[in-house]
Amino acid sequence: MGDLIRIIFAILLPPVGVFLQVGFRGAFWLNILLTLLGYIPGIVHAVWIIARR
Repeated sequence: MGDLIRIIFAILLPPVGVFLQVGFRGAFWLNILLTLLGYIPGIVHAVWIIARR
């Protein structure tokens, strides 16, 4: 159930989904950069981070 909520956040606001999974680590800052460069890369990265752990 927790992963489902994180994935929903990852689709709507990718950095929030990553933050809920890893906190203020490098993956969070990378996701902010990817989201600023393009929304889709941010979503892909966020879902990958959530699914990996």
